[in-house]
Amino acid sequence: MASALRRPTEHGCMPGYTGCMLEKLPEAVGRALHGVRAGLDNIVFNTLGLREGMASIAVTSVAFADHAPIPPRYTADGEGVSPPLQWTGLPSGVASLVLIVEDADSPTPNPLVHAIVVGLRPEDDRLVEAAIPGNDQEGAGLHVGRNSSLQATWLPPDPPPGHGVHRYAFQLFALDSVPVFSEEPGRDEVFGELRDHAVASGLLIGTCERSDGSIKIEEAVGAPGPLAAG
Repeated sequence: MASALRRPTEHGCMPGYTGCMLEKLPEAVGRALHGVRAGLDNIVFNTLGLREGMASIAVTSVAFADHAPIPPRYTADGEGVSPPLQWTGLPSGVASLVLIVEDADSPTPNPLVHAIVVGLRPEDDRLVEAAIPGNDQEGAGLHVGRNSSLQATWLPPDPPPGHGVHRYAFQLFALDSVPVFSEEPGRDEVFGELRDHAVASGLLIGTCERSDGSIKIEEAVGAPGPLAAG
């Protein structure tokens, strides 16, 4: 694992894992990796290098408070739909918005990307529940980028058992332009545009923990496919 950690990909995942994700980890492994975390300092919000002088956007959710647990409905232990979000405080001159959701505590070199949405209109002030496609949800027709499973969907929080609390950073950026992104832009592509055009940003932290090593109901009945961890 140590050698893999020295070679992170754009999405903060470890090479050699199916779908660029950590497969289901035993609780003992989660506990052993408790101190291995990407770190809040490495989320996009804190690495842009534009913090000083940038306007602040207030990002909130009716589903959870800042630094409070994300309800199971929005995680891999529930329906797994994207949560509702609202924001206020956009400065004048904003042309478009970008949303990036990352897991600051994934046991990977960089935070795992759970969602990217680009091209949000400044006249809108929210995303409704399940707006981002995923888990058989079509979404609201947004321009969605690739998450760390290389899918243009919402990747529900699914932390490894025993790894402790994971912090999920819902980061909203206001841009002074409307960049022409690729069909499914990844983190690096979006980061470049934010570095050049971000004029305001906001951050909401939601938490999730699976501490008891329990398994999801669908796994117990033999549902196919690996479980994502992150």
